[in-house]
Amino acid sequence: MSRDLERTRAAGTSSAAGRVTGGIVVAVLFMGSTLLTPIYDLYRSSYGFSQFVLVLLYAVYVIGNLLALLFFGGLSDQIGRKPIVFAALGLAAVSAAMFLAAGSLPSLFIARIISGIAVGIGSGAATAWITEFTPAERRPRAASMMTGFNFIGLALGPLLAGPLIEYAPHPLRLPFAAYLSILALIGLLVATQPETMRERAKPSYIPRLGVPLGVRAAFVAPAATGFAAMAVVGFYAALGPTTIRNDLGIANRALISLVVAELFVVAAAVILASQKLPARKAMLIGLAATPLGMALLIIAQRTASLAAMLAGTAVCGVAGALGYRGGLTVANALAPPERRSEIASAFFICCFCGNAVPIIGVGGLTQMFGPRFADLIFALVVTAIAIGAAAAAFAAPSRPTDLVAD
Repeated sequence: MSRDLERTRAAGTSSAAGRVTGGIVVAVLFMGSTLLTPIYDLYRSSYGFSQFVLVLLYAVYVIGNLLALLFFGGLSDQIGRKPIVFAALGLAAVSAAMFLAAGSLPSLFIARIISGIAVGIGSGAATAWITEFTPAERRPRAASMMTGFNFIGLALGPLLAGPLIEYAPHPLRLPFAAYLSILALIGLLVATQPETMRERAKPSYIPRLGVPLGVRAAFVAPAATGFAAMAVVGFYAALGPTTIRNDLGIANRALISLVVAELFVVAAAVILASQKLPARKAMLIGLAATPLGMALLIIAQRTASLAAMLAGTAVCGVAGALGYRGGLTVANALAPPERRSEIASAFFICCFCGNAVPIIGVGGLTQMFGPRFADLIFALVVTAIAIGAAAAAFAAPSRPTDLVAD
């Protein structure tokens, strides 16, 4: 009897350690994606490129995400979680090493794409790992846990890089040296965890995407919600520091990074605090918060008000967190089980496009008309998408029953 109890306790401890390890992997990978947030403007001054090139350097990360999703998204289901997690950490290290030694603009773009691939393959495998280490009755919370770690990682990037850039030597090198050290430690942590996949299959690299015919109308709302939520996140990650410095007159990069990180910290807290909130309600609250957040940001820009900027950042954190979490859960609930991964992949593509396309548009408009006009147009477009998504959510059935395969 005592041996059975010991085995049960050991299994519980192992599962908890595995869940935490998977969450840390997600956080550290996403940390690498925003490590550049306070550094973009330094690259701009060092290499002499335009604001439009700056946003392209941010947005090209999505190419890596899409490559990972389309061709490697299901690979951990076939060869195991640990090999893919190790591969993701290795690619993140390659990306960081390239940034560390970067001597040309093309090398920055290549490093950014590799970073996107690392996040794309690693976050999916780590999320599956978290799920498999979680008891069946608690698995609905696994997605919230993963999303919470996602936003925590996004916050850690600027929180690490900002002070190093402001107060330490070698601002274009030291953040990546520190990140490489963190990746090495996480690799050692991953090595201590067991593999959860017992069966192996021949790797397949054929993309599988699609939205079942019977749920396409209902899919519009969560897809548009994910697009809008990630557009807000992308704006902060790419252009937040420039806006804060130019419009609020804050020059200290550590303080700027704190303001940007506020959005991700608020988002992580909201995700963890709202686990019992129904997905559709979370999605609608996120959509309702989006216009308010956009309005506060425009007010902050026009009035140079730090208070308005902090309030707008907090509201945008709520919008991004509930919009993303609610939209993903609603989208997953629409499809039959055998097509759930396909509809999830379609949702993520909408999120990736939201993370990049509007930001590229802002960069182009800034080049032609200036940042204030560009940011106003961005706010109006994202607000319109949020309103349209809310209208689609009320127009479409929340639980369509006419699921028809293509």
